[in-house]
Amino acid sequence: MPVDAQDLQADRNQEWRNELRGRLSAKERSALPRVRMPELDARERSKDFREVNTGLNEEMAVQEARRCLDCAAPTCISGCPVNINIPGFIKLIEKGDFAAAARKLKETNALPAVCGRVCPQEVQCEANCVYQKMKKPPVAIGYLERFASDCERLAGAVVVPGIGNKNPIRVAAVGSGPASLTFAGQMAKWGHPVTVFEALHELAGVLSYGIPEFRLPKSIVRSEIAYLEAIGVIFERNVIVGKTITIEDMRAQGFQGIFVGSGAGLPKFMHIPGENSIGIYSSNEYLTRVNLMKAYQFPRYDTPIVRGKRVAVIGGGNTAIDSVRTAVRLGADRAMIVYRRSEQEMPARIEEVHHAKEEGVEFLTLTNPIEYIADSEGRVRQMKVQKMGLGAADDSGRRRPLVIAGSEYLIDVDTVVVGVGTDPNPLIPRAIMGLEISKWGTILVNEETMQTAVADIFAGGDIVRGGATVILAMGDGKKAAIAMRDYLLSRSAGS
Repeated sequence: MPVDAQDLQADRNQEWRNELRGRLSAKERSALPRVRMPELDARERSKDFREVNTGLNEEMAVQEARRCLDCAAPTCISGCPVNINIPGFIKLIEKGDFAAAARKLKETNALPAVCGRVCPQEVQCEANCVYQKMKKPPVAIGYLERFASDCERLAGAVVVPGIGNKNPIRVAAVGSGPASLTFAGQMAKWGHPVTVFEALHELAGVLSYGIPEFRLPKSIVRSEIAYLEAIGVIFERNVIVGKTITIEDMRAQGFQGIFVGSGAGLPKFMHIPGENSIGIYSSNEYLTRVNLMKAYQFPRYDTPIVRGKRVAVIGGGNTAIDSVRTAVRLGADRAMIVYRRSEQEMPARIEEVHHAKEEGVEFLTLTNPIEYIADSEGRVRQMKVQKMGLGAADDSGRRRPLVIAGSEYLIDVDTVVVGVGTDPNPLIPRAIMGLEISKWGTILVNEETMQTAVADIFAGGDIVRGGATVILAMGDGKKAAIAMRDYLLSRSAGS
């Protein structure tokens, strides 16, 4: 940062400190309105892949931080899977010490810029904010997390924390998604040599191939990877554990602890007539082509994608919403979410649903596809759907969809994206002898330690949970790191 800019920042910080010297009362803090996240205009943003949310400015961030009541027993922390010191970093923003706020975040979170953008704070930390009991909007924890981490990155002043005493015990992670990245970052900070093995040419798993640029820019992901490299994490790309290298090979190379975070990348389909027609994608393929292989810039990049004009996306989760908003940006005249339950049961984030509606997406709820109809060349042209009702709640806590007899009708489509979930990557469970596997193909672990039935192997994220959020996967990675360290140290002491 230029000297003049540093002086200006120092002056601003001093102004804020002077203003805050007479501390606000809890009543005054709670009377402050929650900030609104600035965002691009819907008509403008729906034509390209620029990030929708543009971030808080300094004044907005400090104003929002002032709303934090700094509770004696902060319940917000209990809602965070990685136990961020939420009041701690927010109070530093309030004081205008943004660099210190970023450092505080990184004490417990290896990916704060990512979490500030894609974590469902509304059902986690913010859901546990004391303001909820007061029937007031919670502190915008996610917005502030993004602000602090972005300030550090944009200032070019990313601080590498002190690393623990060098520990000769080598550890490895399989896959480079959020669970593995968190595990690797934690182990590296403790001084362990850590190597992450990734099957693809691009790192970060679902953060790179599954979440669109308009929600999570790849530059943000790359900066988080660079931070992990700076603290000593080694990344090996294009390595398929179970094929190009085995677990036995890894042990022979000296890895004494292995974390499996290979994800849930096997797409699910509905197995209905016509599902193999041309123009029907899994959400995995659709988003991977666009996000990782830059199909939206074809022919500049040589991965094509069908730019459908009448696009139906099946499902109601974040992946489905990402897919339909991507279709809008690829030029769809009609982009539809087709979901068998009501909007109230949709697992997607409220903010993402809101953005999709602003961008012109239609929501055909209580609607379920039962057949795809192709033309003479095998290309999908119509979709037969049936209307649904809702019955009693099922095991998920949501009301069970029920078929309404005689309610079928046709919708014209030329592209369908099936986003009804994914199954765990089957390669690792099949490649490691001794693992215990559930009937769904997930690896069974001790939920307290994330340790598998094979003592030196721990696992977390979607390969354990099936499909879950980024932050829950990160929580697994952190928990596994703590437990693996105890395991390795106890084994070392006993030898």
